[in-house]
Amino acid sequence: MTDPDEDERELEYSPLCADETREGITVRVEIYRFAGSGEGWSLEVVDQDHGSTVWKETFARDEDAYAEFYRTLEAEGIRSFVELPSGEVN
Repeated sequence: MTDPDEDERELEYSPLCADETREGITVRVEIYRFAGSGEGWSLEVVDQDHGSTVWKETFARDEDAYAEFYRTLEAEGIRSFVELPSGEVN
């Protein structure tokens, strides 16, 4: 059962959120956590068709989340974010 207060909590977005374009494909990198919580940062990549890839684990620092996005981008390419079905990774 979902905590009703959790639905009302505001998100804090990292300044590292950005659009990334390669090979004519643009994705949006979203790094966020519940505001004021001190919880880990979540990493989500949204493709141009609004499909979403979300990492299961959280990251201690927003820089760590961005580094994981960049590592995946370099290793698997930008198409890996649009060619896989939407859902969770890692």
